[in-house]
Amino acid sequence: MKTPPEPPRNPLQRRDILKTLGLGAAGAAAAAVLPAGDEAQAMESPQEQVKARYRETEHVKRFYALNRL
Repeated sequence: MKTPPEPPRNPLQRRDILKTLGLGAAGAAAAAVLPAGDEAQAMESPQEQVKARYRETEHVKRFYALNRL
């Protein structure tokens, strides 16, 4: 008894498509991380970078008091 012939293999199997999509996503992520060429410039002067930023005002104290566990 003869076995039936196998159907022709589809060249684009599901695994191949998923691999291609995964590699494309990885390439896009790597391209997004690469620098654009120009360096970023600081928006603050050196005097502004060292100034005190945190102030414990009454509303900050009230926030911490209300959110204690």
